[in-house]
Amino acid sequence: MIIKNCEFKVSAVSPKQYPNDDLPQIVLVGKSNVGKSSFINTMLNRKKLARTSSEPGKTRLINFYSINNSFYFVDLPGYGFSKMSKKEQVEVGKFIEEYLKKSKNISLIIFLVDIRHLPTPNDKLMYDYIISQNLPCLIIANKADKIAVTKVDNKVKDIQNVLNPLHDLLFLPFSSERKIYTDNVWSQIEKKLSL
Repeated sequence: MIIKNCEFKVSAVSPKQYPNDDLPQIVLVGKSNVGKSSFINTMLNRKKLARTSSEPGKTRLINFYSINNSFYFVDLPGYGFSKMSKKEQVEVGKFIEEYLKKSKNISLIIFLVDIRHLPTPNDKLMYDYIISQNLPCLIIANKADKIAVTKVDNKVKDIQNVLNPLHDLLFLPFSSERKIYTDNVWSQIEKKLSL
């Protein structure tokens, strides 16, 4: 994928705020601090397009990034952040669910999990929800730079065994530090976009 242009487009909390141009949307989900913003920046070869933070739970809105004027990356707020009040968690959960149910332009869900840990109960809930909605899904085992290269494949398999014992979905490693995995991810995105 050659990135000719990319820009932050809009933040939204309700359908009337979503872009209305019917372009395909590649949606990023995952728990707080799993590295969704770094993933976006690495994939687009930009340093600060998506704001990263050392404090998890900063993203409280649905952020749309326009890529080549032909599709969007959509960054959903992270879940499972304990410092968010219960009321805030409920509100954020509602507009995430509303987006996943009402958006007609989702081409692919990219579900990020931390390669260093087995999926949490919240990860399992999110995975089950995505599957129940029959949404196309790619699972990314992020932060592969945090473990030895020789352990990456086994860690990815361990995560797949927990979330997807049928092994009928694709699981890929990723690292914002080691940019060696980006081509594999772009290949899957391009298939879904039919580019």
